[in-house]
Amino acid sequence: MKYYIIAGEASGDLHGSNMIRALKQQDPEADIRCWGGDLMQAAGGNVVKHYRDLAFMGFVEVIRHLGTIMGNIRFCKNDIASFKPDVVVFIDYPGFNMRIAQWAKLQGYKTAYYISPTVWAWKEKRVHHIHKYVDEMMVILPFEKAYYDKYGYKVSYVGHPLMEVMKKEEMKPSTLEKSAGKKIIALLPGSRTQEIRKLLPIMLECVAKYADCECIIAQAPAQDAALYHEFTGDNPAVKLVQHKTYDILKIADAALVSSGTATLETALLGVPQVVVYKINPLTYTLAKNLVKVKYISLVNLILDRPAVKELIQDDCTVANVQTALDDILHNNEVISTMKADYDTLKRMLHADHNASELVAETVYRLALKSVQNIL
Repeated sequence: MKYYIIAGEASGDLHGSNMIRALKQQDPEADIRCWGGDLMQAAGGNVVKHYRDLAFMGFVEVIRHLGTIMGNIRFCKNDIASFKPDVVVFIDYPGFNMRIAQWAKLQGYKTAYYISPTVWAWKEKRVHHIHKYVDEMMVILPFEKAYYDKYGYKVSYVGHPLMEVMKKEEMKPSTLEKSAGKKIIALLPGSRTQEIRKLLPIMLECVAKYADCECIIAQAPAQDAALYHEFTGDNPAVKLVQHKTYDILKIADAALVSSGTATLETALLGVPQVVVYKINPLTYTLAKNLVKVKYISLVNLILDRPAVKELIQDDCTVANVQTALDDILHNNEVISTMKADYDTLKRMLHADHNASELVAETVYRLALKSVQNIL
């Protein structure tokens, strides 16, 4: 059968690749065309658009790139119509994917959504839109199913896909070696160019005073090293390592992390962290008035308490980041409390099943329905 999958970010590429592998177990002859990245390509998908060309962050940035975005939407619709899939699968990336979901459903395609839009944070009315245009919604956060239940919309809680990834990672030692007598500070400034340009200079200035520490930047898979070297220069105290974020975290004593999936990955690998985020001021002002959440990191959102320090926008200063970093490097009480919270987080996300396998089963069943309807 034929599957069309759309993922627009690095995390979607990771979870999409695991879903593709599980889907091929269900349907060995699966013909998969997708938007994603190198991981989805390696798993057996035919990637027609790479996520590095799709990541526009924030209201202002979206407006600036509106022509490109509208061109991508047209291309996507035409490509789906040409491919004629049995099911269209959307992975996160809601601004784009919800537009395509509406179009696809109206065209008669079966639609499945994996990793829900954050309707609980903002644009609450999208729940009704999703209910109308998405045949199967699969959520990954414990509180999301109850949220949808309030609206009478039956969704599936499949567990968080990072749990299956981390179970494998915990069994493998890091491929990187830790320097004797030195603590390691991991720098994870995000995957988008705009994030990196905003956050990396602050991170680097912050860690400059830690002469007794080694700093390692996790280079995003879709980014060129030249972007990072604009800020690091030839500084021998800072290493740039690509495709080894988990290996970096396994040897790290502390981490400075851009808000996003990386905050959860850092927590599941047990590394004390400070979450930082800074965007265009106008975008932030608009978001602050629209978004209804107390926290921006997944760790705090799931635990519903400030387990990790969040420094956002005007609070994201070198002085504030250094103070918070000092705590997770040297304050044993802060470190032990954070790690205890991480243990609670793992218990909350723990599931006996494999999220990718559950998603693949649902998508496969939906594709079968589509074929049966045609026959």
